[in-house]
Amino acid sequence: MRARVLARFGVFAECLLVGVWIALASLPLVTLPAALAAGAAHLRRWTGEVEGGWREFVADLRSAVRRGWLVGLAVWAALALLGADLAIVRAGLPGGRFVGAVGVLAMLALIVTVLRACTAWRPNASWRALLGAAARRTLGDPAGSLLVVCGLGVIAASAWFAAPLAAPALGVVVAATLAAEHRARLS
Repeated sequence: MRARVLARFGVFAECLLVGVWIALASLPLVTLPAALAAGAAHLRRWTGEVEGGWREFVADLRSAVRRGWLVGLAVWAALALLGADLAIVRAGLPGGRFVGAVGVLAMLALIVTVLRACTAWRPNASWRALLGAAARRTLGDPAGSLLVVCGLGVIAASAWFAAPLAAPALGVVVAATLAAEHRARLS
């Protein structure tokens, strides 16, 4: 029993460590998807009881960033457009509440899709194919997508409570997304 508890705590601790690695690797902002992909690869290795550490994370990051920076740029551009849309809605235009609700749902769907694509990433994978498949899984598995949104809620609550906690919580979101992907494969 004690060994089982310690093993689970070890996975949680690794999630927090990976969250810090992801935060550091995504400081240039456009590298966020690549950092998430490298973090997911590390957690897959860790839970599969395969040795891996910082060096493997950096190797995965280098591989993922080759085309992943374009995804990062596109994601930030889409989020900026959705943010502008929400700013226009707050100006009080007729039908603004409906457009605002659709904008928030679109933003959540985009973030969940990118997270699902990042956790499915493997070296030499096509980001376009990953994003297409992730979009289908996001819409086709609403329970799994809700699990990922709850992980995002953990980050938001952590950042609200104490901003430095948001960095380790990134690992929790990656773990939640990996769980959602694993759950989807089993069903």
